[in-house]
Amino acid sequence: MAISILFFVFLILLLLGVPVAFALASASFVTVLYLGLPAHVFVIETVAGTDSSTLIAIPLFIFAGQLMMSGGISAKLIALASAFVGHIRGGLGQVNVLSCLFFGGVSGSALADVSAVGGAMIPQMVKRGYDRDYAVNVTVASALVALLVPPSHNLILYSASAGGSISIADLFAAGIIPALLLMLSVMITAYIIARKRGYETAKFPGLQELAIRFIAALPGLLLIFVIFGGIRAGIFTAVESASVAVLYALAVTALLYRDLPWSEFFAACMRAAKMSGVILFVISSAAAFGWLMAYLEVPTKAVEAISALTDSPLGILILINIALLILGTFMDMAPLIIICTPIFLPIAKAFSIDPVQFGIILVLNAGIGLITPPVGSVLFVGTAIGKISIAQTLKTLWPFYIAGLAVLILVAYVPIISLWLPNLLK
Repeated sequence: MAISILFFVFLILLLLGVPVAFALASASFVTVLYLGLPAHVFVIETVAGTDSSTLIAIPLFIFAGQLMMSGGISAKLIALASAFVGHIRGGLGQVNVLSCLFFGGVSGSALADVSAVGGAMIPQMVKRGYDRDYAVNVTVASALVALLVPPSHNLILYSASAGGSISIADLFAAGIIPALLLMLSVMITAYIIARKRGYETAKFPGLQELAIRFIAALPGLLLIFVIFGGIRAGIFTAVESASVAVLYALAVTALLYRDLPWSEFFAACMRAAKMSGVILFVISSAAAFGWLMAYLEVPTKAVEAISALTDSPLGILILINIALLILGTFMDMAPLIIICTPIFLPIAKAFSIDPVQFGIILVLNAGIGLITPPVGSVLFVGTAIGKISIAQTLKTLWPFYIAGLAVLILVAYVPIISLWLPNLLK
């Protein structure tokens, strides 16, 4: 009965439009009272949700990304992407995709990607004759690449949700090839649609201009190597790497680019603080919810229920992917990772699915949920920037869903795609 109350209250509040963090906290508190547990248990578990040194990396990486975005790096990354792929059919669409990959290595956030790259590219694409739905679709689909490349906040959160037993360096390495596959699949999809609609091509600017733009953007791109290389080589922990990333971002934007006035610096601080506060509040609320699931033995019962349906790893992955895709449509990414990791990770381990591979599968599923109504935050931001309704966008978004699902299937059923690079770098 307690399990039913926990999930029923949560779902009802979500349907009523209550923000997910408050829905999680309310459902947890009601269940604690129903079980007759002391009310302070809820407070203790909520506070414990953020009582992890690993989580300090998340606000620091957010701050570093905001500094880079405020310091002019986004314009330089878009210029570099334009030189690389702007001459391909539907050039601005291809620029959009590659810019999201570059910017994802700075921000680690799909929302930051769609806000920064979309804010610059969508109006420009519309002005150059691209349809609004195409501009928005390419942007929101491309933004998901940021979820898989260092310094992905969500991979750090997955590691913390798994009890800190999974190497963040391995997760960062595991996400690189799937991110490149996702980028390639979105670029192919964008090219096919651009060719069908007869969009323009641009002239290649030449190798000299490409080199100039690469050198201009290189200090920003090096942030990726500072973060990933430092963690992978064992020089930094994730938190230390995030601290170095902040110092590096300040040095690049304020001293090298000289494009970070005090007004922008304070604005970046405020945005980072607001975003960090929201994420940490969601994490703490989801932690209490997750503790109750463990207390009520939900993971054990889930393993037994799924094992009763099939004993095949292939069948298990199909069921897990379906469940995650459904949950991702009405649950934001952070709570989905915190709640689903303790439920599905034991199942994955029981059927010899590598925890690192499972982390990439989980993040990809949750990412597809970010561009799916009714709680698709990346979709909502993209349509707001593009000044187009969600209904209009969804009519032509389906090819990009197929592209994302194709990569998800490959990652789920071909383990070497996500595990080859971590194993190589050990």
